[in-house]
Order: sequence, then C-alpha cells, then structure tokens
Amino acid sequence: MSEWMKAVLLGLVEGLTEFIPVSSTGHLIITGDLLAFKGNAASTFEVFIQLGAILAVVFLYKERFIGLLDFKKKTGLSGMNGLLLLAVTTAPALVVGFLVHSYIKTYLFNPFTVALGLGVGGLIMIVAENRLPVSKINKIDELKPRDALFVGLFQCLAMWPGVSRSGATIVGGMLVGIERKTAAEYSFLAAVPVMCAASIYDLYKSRAFLSASDIPIFLIGFVVSFISAWFAIKFFIRLLGKYTLKPFGWYRVGMALLILAFM
Repeated sequence: MSEWMKAVLLGLVEGLTEFIPVSSTGHLIITGDLLAFKGNAASTFEVFIQLGAILAVVFLYKERFIGLLDFKKKTGLSGMNGLLLLAVTTAPALVVGFLVHSYIKTYLFNPFTVALGLGVGGLIMIVAENRLPVSKINKIDELKPRDALFVGLFQCLAMWPGVSRSGATIVGGMLVGIERKTAAEYSFLAAVPVMCAASIYDLYKSRAFLSASDIPIFLIGFVVSFISAWFAIKFFIRLLGKYTLKPFGWYRVGMALLILAFM
C-alpha cells in the first residue's frame, strides 16, 4: 500500500474516533500496526494529524472560542471565567503528561495495553450509565470550577492508550451531574488546549526525525482528519440526543476481545 493511502486511512481513523468515546490513540496504534506504519516519523505523523481534528472543533464551535475573548462577560464559558474553567480542566493533564510522557511512549503504546484500556474503559462506561446521578447541569454556561476540575482529573485517565480522552471526560462530567450532551460538548472544547499542548510538545520532541519529504503525507493526513472529524462530531452530538453511551461501551469490549484474540 502506498504511503499516501496509508495517510488517508490513518487520517480517517483519527478524525472519526478522536471525539467519540472509543479511543483514537488506540485505533491509530492498531491501524498503524496492521499497515506496518511504524517508526519515529510514523509516530510524529499520528500526533500531527490530531491537529486536523482539533481544528474541526474550533470551526464548529467558533462562537464559543470567540466568546472566550469577550472579557466584558463575567459568567459562563466566556471571557476570563471561561478561560479559567478550561485552564482548570487542562492543568491536571498537563502536569501528569509532563511527568509520565516518556514512560507512556515507551511502555504503553502496544496492542495489549490498548486492548486493556478499551475493555476496562468500556465496562466502566456501561456501569456508569446504570448509576448516573440526576443531571444538575444542562448547559455549558452553568459549569463551575469544581465541575471543570473533576472533568480534568478524569481526563488524566486518557494517558493510558485505549481509555479515550473523550470517553473519560464525558463519563467524568456525567458522574458529577452534567447532562450527557452538555458533557460531550464541553469535552470537545476542553480537548483543544490539552491536545494542542500535547501535540506541539510531541512535535518538538520529534523534530529531528522529520524532513521536507514528509510534508505532503502529513498534509494529506491533516486534511482527511479535519474533514472526517467535522462529520463525526456532528453525528455524535445528534446520537447523544437519542441514545446513551452503552453501545460505545459494548463496542469497546468487543474490540478489546478481538485484539486479544488476534494477538
């Protein structure tokens, strides 16, 4: 298979899975393994195409991000209060990521750990849906710093490949009383600062492995990731208006068993 076709497939996998609770990192590791797309440049490519998915969130929720610059507003996810909420959610992942980044890259990026993260995360998702508290927060603008911190702590669980950043933050939000769809939308918004920081840090660390010949392949993956993420986000939000997260939980468990069987 040509390198550009691999870039298209990996861009699709990244865009379709980044913001739904099935773990984009886990799917990228498995797909890369199947395509024999490995090495330092391949790892950097997988980080770079995340920026395409992030850009899709910025475009879809541009009013929200513009509102963060409106410092006349003192409440809700706007102005300084909005920046504070996102900072509180982002800080735990930045600290934990900085401390354990090398360990995670060295020991946890393999099919077995992905299967474990998918399976355990899926079971937690199913159990959580059966034990949810009554929703107290039905709009993003009702979030308080305590809620943002709780979501941020859950976001740290996504350091384990296969757990899913969106899955961890959505379930964490629901457990603190945030309505399911609202938790998902806040998860999308909170993804932007932490994923940008993680991606830029990873790219900086991997700069020695890149060359000008990598640019076309990286751009293909970036564009495909952006487009597929755009559609995946819109589809997922519509889906949460009708269904719970249980189907995603069972999908994760099935994928985990499939990976272990093939291993």
